[in-house]
Order: sequence, then C-alpha cells, then structure tokens
Amino acid sequence: MNLPFFIARRIAFSGKRNFSSVIIRIAIVAVSLSVAVMIAASALISGFKTEISKKIFEFWGHIHISSAITDSPSADATPVSDSLPFVADLRKLGQIEYDAPRTILGFETEEEVPHTTHGGIRHIQEFALKPGIIRSKTAMEGIVLKGVGRSFDWENLKPYIEEGRAPTVGDTAASQDILLSRQTANRLQVGVNDKFIVHFVKGDQQAKRLFQVCGIYKTGLEEYDRKFALCDLRQVQELLNWEPGQVAGFEVWLDDIRDLDAFNNHIYNEIIPPDLVSASIRERFPAIFEWLQLQDLNEFVILGLMLAVAIINMITALLVLVLERTNMIGILKALGEKNARIRQIFLYHAAVITLNGMFWGNLIGIGLCLLQEKFKFIRLNEADYYLSYAPVRFEWMTLLTINIGTLLITLLFLLIPSLVVSKIAPVKAIRFR
Repeated sequence: MNLPFFIARRIAFSGKRNFSSVIIRIAIVAVSLSVAVMIAASALISGFKTEISKKIFEFWGHIHISSAITDSPSADATPVSDSLPFVADLRKLGQIEYDAPRTILGFETEEEVPHTTHGGIRHIQEFALKPGIIRSKTAMEGIVLKGVGRSFDWENLKPYIEEGRAPTVGDTAASQDILLSRQTANRLQVGVNDKFIVHFVKGDQQAKRLFQVCGIYKTGLEEYDRKFALCDLRQVQELLNWEPGQVAGFEVWLDDIRDLDAFNNHIYNEIIPPDLVSASIRERFPAIFEWLQLQDLNEFVILGLMLAVAIINMITALLVLVLERTNMIGILKALGEKNARIRQIFLYHAAVITLNGMFWGNLIGIGLCLLQEKFKFIRLNEADYYLSYAPVRFEWMTLLTINIGTLLITLLFLLIPSLVVSKIAPVKAIRFR
C-alpha cells in the first residue's frame, strides 16, 4: 500500500468542515479560473490569428510570382506569358525537400538538417492589375481592378460575397461584371445590377469602360477592400494593351501554410526564370503579420500571469494544510516516518486540489469558447480588428500542454513550501493544538 497516497486521500475526502476547507475552496476557484482564462485566451488568440491570416490568403494567395513585386499597383507591370513552362511544373509540384536549422524544444540550432514539406502546391492562378477612377451618378472613387481568369478559385472568396454573385468569366467576349467591396459600394451608393463608368489612363489617352455590379463582397480588411474590385481578366489585358496570353503574374496557394518560406525559396531559386521574382504574402504585407506575431507575446503574458495566480494560491493552501496537520506530522515522525514520505502526503493532497480546479477550469473555459463559437456574443469593431466578432480555434495540443504544464509547474513550486515539514519537531508538534 502507498501510505502517503492513502493518508492524502482520506484527508482530501474526509468532508470535515474547518478553516482549511475554506482555503481549499479558494484554491480550487483560483486554479479553475486561471485554467479557464488560459484556455479561453489561447483559443481566442489562435482563432484571431487564423481568421485574419485566412482572409489575407484567400484574397491574395500565399506566394506571388511576377516580373516586379511592388506594394502599390499604380504603375503598370511588365507582362508575363501564362504559358511559360514553369507554370505547368508548379501545378504538379508536390512535397519538396529542403535544408533548415534543427529545432530542439522550439529553439533553432546552427546545425542544418534535411526537412520535407507537409504538402505541395494546391492551386495557381493568373491575375493582372489596373488602377482607375469609378464615376457613378453621385460620387467618384479611386479603384484598382484586379483581373481574374477562368482559373480563379472562387471557393476561397465565396464566403465573403454578401450580395449577388461572382463575375462571369466566359470563353467569348470580355464580361462587364464587376465585384465591388461593401465599402466602395456604400460610398458610391450603388448596388447589385447598377452600372457605372470607370476611367483609365491608356497610354497617353483616357479610356472609359462600362461595368455592371454583379456582386458585393466584404472581407473586413478595409484597407484593401476599399482599393480592389474584381473583374474579367480580359478587360484589364485590353486596357494594358496586352496580348490575350499575357498577365501580371501568378498567385500560388499551398496545402500547408507552414511550408511558406520553404516553397518561396524553392520557387525563386529553382523554378522561375531569372527575370521573374517571387514573394510570400508575409513579405507583401509585413505590418499585418508583425501585428499578428505580437499576439503571441500577449498570450505568453496572460498564461504567465494566470499560472502565477494558481501557484500563489496553491502555495498558500499547502502551507495552511501543513500547519493544520502539525499534530499528525509529529505523530508520523514519532512513528519513524521520513520527512520525504510525509511531504508526499501534502503533495498528493495538493495534486487532488489542483486536478479538481483544472477539471472545473476546463469545463468553464471550453464551455465559454463553444458558446462564443455558436452565438458570437463577444463583438469587435471590424474597422480596428478586421473581424466583427472574436473567433475561437481549439488546438488540442495547446490545450493538453496547458493542463499538463499547469499541473507539473504547480507541483514543482509546491516542493518549496512542503519543506516546512522537515522543520517540525515531533515533540513540539504532538503537543501542538
């Protein structure tokens, strides 16, 4: 029989009402609230980063290939042929091998070892950009037309189309359909099926094109929503005086975002010709991704603070338990029990308290996240946070790490106050009341 565990179990489930029972309840509440906050914070931050990244990727792709990568589409790009041999090679590209630093416990070493990507290239599509000015009956608005062809994957953008439909891209004449953002449509006071004229600079002359609104989208990334409208690629090619097979570049989607840097380097160094360049979405929009990385720091701070609250409360509870059981400690020592085994009694008891708090913490934390996922009662200002509600995303490995880490770190810190047991003299302890 494990005597320390037996005694700890009898103490923990004795049901005796005393001062220590109040302290234990406070400790359980503290642990449960700490675990609940850690789970909720981790799920919310993970969901926030995932949704923002998803919006950017679905509109822009993971990697851009063109003759020139610029942050502003105000200047016409050098055209690229959509029938270059590397395009067909990219469509068939699967997993690749690459060298990267060895990672040990999340830290990179100087030694480089072979790695294999988690997936390959999922989709590739061509595009072209042309800036212009929209003129409606009530207002004028600057816009950048993003021309897309038949290879465009509308499934990515479909969740963000609020009204109407996607532009029709047929095999005959260029379509007059245009997909506007909600922000642009509101400023121009136009809706689905309304028509307006877009003015362009074509060479040294002014050109006009009549478009009809086929749909209205809203991604929530207002900085980019107000700039871009989607239309038939052939409209942009004609305005740029390009041949039918010429495009500004290609957008590449990967199976797994973790392979972004590996594929970007491989495409640039091994696939595309020297007169083209490739850039990852992180390189195109560094400010957004740096902002998202700051959320990791917020997560670590929250987890650290909540863990500190749980540890402090558990240390207080353990000290109270030791002082209340001073008489029992003296008797056990008088019977020849060693300090280490007596400390085990209180550590087992503390583990029961911690596990009890973790159970309720998981129940509260996961429950709140599931309620938020279903009812979305935590609302956000979409202009500031790019989202209208706080999204949640469970990463079960993170959830498991929070629980195991909380238990182990708490018990590790409780080894220090448990040393009080060795300072208790049997004679004085037995006489202690």
